[in-house]
Amino acid sequence: MNTIITIGREFGSAGHEIGSMLADRLGIPCYDKELLKRAAKESGMCPELFEDHDERPTSSFLYNLVMDTYSFGYSTSTYVDMPIGHKVFLAQFDAIKKLADEGPCVIIGRCADYALNEYKNCIHVFIHAELEDRIKRVMEKYELTYDKAKDMIQKKDKQRANYYNYFSSKKWGKADSYHLTVDSSILGEEGTVELLLQFIQDFEKRNRNEKQ
Repeated sequence: MNTIITIGREFGSAGHEIGSMLADRLGIPCYDKELLKRAAKESGMCPELFEDHDERPTSSFLYNLVMDTYSFGYSTSTYVDMPIGHKVFLAQFDAIKKLADEGPCVIIGRCADYALNEYKNCIHVFIHAELEDRIKRVMEKYELTYDKAKDMIQKKDKQRANYYNYFSSKKWGKADSYHLTVDSSILGEEGTVELLLQFIQDFEKRNRNEKQ
């Protein structure tokens, strides 16, 4: 099956690690920061721009105008005058679709579930976890104090939520925005991967049966 898995995640929930492990188990590529490099290369824009605007919300321009521009192409005068954050988003939007068209993969964050909303071969997942577990993980990974780790989590989650809510028509972390939401605190990283593998297997089996 040509299944694409998109993963939204709370900061510190091990969403990246789970996505990477899942891709390894499936033998397919995993795109996180790599997506930024791909979008930069294909758009001809500076890679640093994608780093600077990575999953960061923008306060200017209307969402509808962004999507209208995407629909009508980049040649419009609107695109020329568009804020750089919107150009970065559209370039990522394009890159996500091209990656999905190339074959099965795991794509982490960056509104990938929304970009691929019309693709029937996608499973959209959101990983969350208990706050204390997230704080502990962030403290260890970034060598931070408890308070600084907590502040970092709150800041990153707010950025991701604002970005997702601004550029998509859905709500970040809300169950009905995804096919499956998982608390990684319950099963751990390995257990969550096993759960996702079973979900993917059943999803692909159902799709095969429907096509027969």
